[in-house]
Amino acid sequence: MAFTIAYYKKNEPNKSLLRFLSLQSYTPSALPKIIYSLLAVLLISCIQNTSLFANEEASGFSIQSLETLMQNRVYLLNANFHYQFSKEAIEALEHGVPLLILVDIEILTPRWYWTDKTIAELEQGYLLLYHALSESYVVHNLNSGTQNNFLSLKRAISSLSHIKELPILDANLLNPDKDYYLRVRTHLDIESLPVPMRPLAYISSDWSLSSDWYEWPLQQ
Repeated sequence: MAFTIAYYKKNEPNKSLLRFLSLQSYTPSALPKIIYSLLAVLLISCIQNTSLFANEEASGFSIQSLETLMQNRVYLLNANFHYQFSKEAIEALEHGVPLLILVDIEILTPRWYWTDKTIAELEQGYLLLYHALSESYVVHNLNSGTQNNFLSLKRAISSLSHIKELPILDANLLNPDKDYYLRVRTHLDIESLPVPMRPLAYISSDWSLSSDWYEWPLQQ
């Protein structure tokens, strides 16, 4: 995966602009032409800067969609995630550091007099690894034990990005007279990193990779 970082030093002048100014004679009649040309150069510069920065996507995790369905009185979860790993995380992965991605799932019922009551909690764990010898990426589902190999990081991340029909709760455990809702988040588990890496990971935004909680009503 390639990363493009574009920046300009704060006080560094635009070279095209300087070159243009050095060729101009500052007579009164030439001023309108100079001003219009300056504006054109600045506009082109802004467009180029915008194009460069568009290639740089901020790292972070998010939940794109979430839904539940019921089969044989069992609630199933479908979810789509967006995983954008930081450059530091990818470099660590490709130097042999496994990355543990957790999906936290909670089912709650509202309470007007106190915080909402948690009915059930689940955690799905996915271990992302890189095999240097085969130059392949591995996604290991720690709950089911299944393991899949991919020739590119993009495909490995794509497989992480979808949960389909994951059983989360027996509907018979719920009170039909109460309301319930589901909330989900996904995050990189810093605790699973090698001990020497953790102090920096705790304070670095490059390793603080977590989505917000996403809520969804649980229909009975």
